Amino acid sequence: MPRSTITTKGQVTIPKEIREYLNLDTGSKVDFVIDENGIVKLIPLNVPIQSLSGILHRPGIKSATIEEMETAIQEGASDWT
Repeated sequence: MPRSTITTKGQVTIPKEIREYLNLDTGSKVDFVIDENGIVKLIPLNVPIQSLSGILHRPGIKSATIEEMETAIQEGASDWT
């Protein structure tokens, strides 16, 4: 199992085996997601968006429409003004 150590600056080197598997190279971007079970996942951002569909799905939670998301963003932004 690949393993890494966190530096004093909070940095981690992704093991070569994992970088190759995820097709990551210098400058690649990744996201970190905490799933419904509390497991942290590293998501490479060099993949087609369609392949990410459903990664944040939570049973029983209705999907939001674009309009609902825009409304929530506007309401959240107004809390900061």
